[in-house]
Amino acid sequence: MIDNGKGIGEEHVGKILEPFYSTKPLGKGTGLGLSISYGIMQDNGGDLLVKSEESNGATFTMFFPNDAIKLS
Repeated sequence: MIDNGKGIGEEHVGKILEPFYSTKPLGKGTGLGLSISYGIMQDNGGDLLVKSEESNGATFTMFFPNDAIKLS
């Protein structure tokens, strides 16, 4: 997924996959969405990578193992 939002600051990129880490004000987010997604990917042999540049959006790349994708 790629967006063209404000991006994620360099000081945050290394932390955003950690549980309860949020850049939002207290009470405006739990900081669990990305960490849960990351955990699901890892539990199934995949990975989730984040690349971002402030003012230029963010790219989230999900890697799935070959046997996880079922095509009908």
